[in-house]
Amino acid sequence: MKNYTNLALSISKGRIFKEANSLYRTPFQRDRDRIIHSASFRRLKHKTQVFVNTEGDHYRTRITHSIEVAQIARSIAKHLGLNDDLAETLSLAHDLGHTPFGHAGEDALNVCMSNFGGFDHNLQTLRIIMFLEHKYLKFKGLNLTLETLDGLLKHNGPIKDLSSVKRLIGLKNFKDKINFDNSASLEAQISAISDDIAYNNHDIQDGIKAEMFNLNDLIEINFFKDIYKSHKKNIKDNNKDILIYQIIRDSIDLMVRDLIKNTKNNLKVNKIKSLNNVYLLKRPIVSFSTKFLKIEKEVKFFLRTKMYNNKKVLLKNNQGKKIVNKLFSTIKNTPKRFITNEQLKLDENRAIADFISGMTDRYAINLHKAIK
Repeated sequence: MKNYTNLALSISKGRIFKEANSLYRTPFQRDRDRIIHSASFRRLKHKTQVFVNTEGDHYRTRITHSIEVAQIARSIAKHLGLNDDLAETLSLAHDLGHTPFGHAGEDALNVCMSNFGGFDHNLQTLRIIMFLEHKYLKFKGLNLTLETLDGLLKHNGPIKDLSSVKRLIGLKNFKDKINFDNSASLEAQISAISDDIAYNNHDIQDGIKAEMFNLNDLIEINFFKDIYKSHKKNIKDNNKDILIYQIIRDSIDLMVRDLIKNTKNNLKVNKIKSLNNVYLLKRPIVSFSTKFLKIEKEVKFFLRTKMYNNKKVLLKNNQGKKIVNKLFSTIKNTPKRFITNEQLKLDENRAIADFISGMTDRYAINLHKAIK
């Protein structure tokens, strides 16, 4: 089996603030551990994936999603001989900046902040790890490696417009240590696509559990129908509930296999021999084949139609938006009641956005009730 250790980010270029290396952990293991021990990571336990966290204990939250992304990314990176610690780290951290109430909360906060630079959950992740997590005497933030910062910054691909980064982070805070023109590392690309694999499959599982659609609806998609047929002879009345778990496992496995095979082909076709080749190629190397891109499109359309646009989900989303809007207007009227003077003097509106985006669903709901 050929692997690509020569393309792995094995040695770190360091951190924004210089630190001595650990004797028993690599820099990327330390990054992972700092993320796991952060308050922002713990709070993901009570943040919406699709279903508001107060609805039940059996639906995924941001923390379970992040762990599942990390598992998929680590497996892919390890198989290819890349840095699985870095892939895992990026996956665990990628949703730290999410608001309460999922994308609905983000949309509402972005509207509230429209005259003050807007809000973006990916860049909020950078704000958290660079400024808001404050546990060290010598610096603010978690002081993660440049490779982790770069991977999180480029979660959605190369940065073509720096204006949002300039507004929400400040270019000077990177101290000229990040090359914004380069494409993301292979580990970052793996983390990003593992995010898609995880939520596409696990949202299906949660949607069936919530009875928004059923197995018969799902197997209208040929990809899932073929998986279903492969298990048909083993299906009995007493194991039908287990069948959906098997279908999702097979689906993830098939997607991962295709991704690995197509990525190897991309590396060959594009003659990728060095890390520099990775950085200079302006399109993703880690990607699905044409066949699986079509499957992914079908799955996303199915979820959008059957789940994300479901009346029950939309109702909860609208309730979440109303809560975020009310919190923003109330806190803006009396910011000192909620936020410290030190935070407010830097940028009052951004401090309010930081405060609201850091809330869990239940904290936001309870605070909203208290101030009504």
